[in-house]
Amino acid sequence: MASATETATKLAVEKEIRANNVMVYSKTYCHFCDAAKDIFKKHKAKSVGIKELDVIRDGNEIQDALDDLTNQRTVPNIFIGGKHIGGCSDLQKLDKSGELAKMLARL
Repeated sequence: MASATETATKLAVEKEIRANNVMVYSKTYCHFCDAAKDIFKKHKAKSVGIKELDVIRDGNEIQDALDDLTNQRTVPNIFIGGKHIGGCSDLQKLDKSGELAKMLARL
């Protein structure tokens, strides 16, 4: 059974995902995270939330909550329009296929 802190963290993460058109959970030293953020910059995506998990106090708890929500513990952990799309390679595939531009245009 989840603790009150775990439940509160999970609810906060879900709220954050809903509050942003794009939400990227990242780490400052991660080159894959940088590549993902660059793709969103290239597309001039609006309302992009970025949370650097390695520089905040509750980063590990947030990463645990993301693992519970998505079965993905690695970063970047990316959401578009509230939908989990995966990591950098998933984003790159969407970008290359043209689907990312369509998804961002619908936001």
